[in-house]
Amino acid sequence: MTTNVQAPAQVAGKSSSMPTMVLIAGWLIPGAGHLLQRKWIRGGLLMVSIVAMFTIGLALKGKIYSPNTGDLLDILNFAGDLGNGLLYVLARIFDLGQVTVQVATADYGTKFMVVAGLLNIISAVDAHSLATGRKRS
Repeated sequence: MTTNVQAPAQVAGKSSSMPTMVLIAGWLIPGAGHLLQRKWIRGGLLMVSIVAMFTIGLALKGKIYSPNTGDLLDILNFAGDLGNGLLYVLARIFDLGQVTVQVATADYGTKFMVVAGLLNIISAVDAHSLATGRKRS
């Protein structure tokens, strides 16, 4: 019994730049990578859940990390926050999440935003895998 374990690198009818565009769009806008591939339900669910987690994190007075704190845990949290794509950029522009943590729920808010960023990175990679044909829907 022979199985074909190698998936084609390029799905018929799609250009070679499509997987890269899907990856970048999925990172910048949560769920956009799946929406570009007409995976409407999956993309919509990812968009709603990631934006809701990020918004809940801001509502709980969570902290948005900046890149140059020097502490290893802050750098890892910054990487998680950066995974939110444009949500992170908008939060930095409008100076959201920049206050020091003063309430007990703020730590939960911070973790909500970091986890939202990590989930967004996973969803962008998933969309990229779908676009390259490595993964079937």
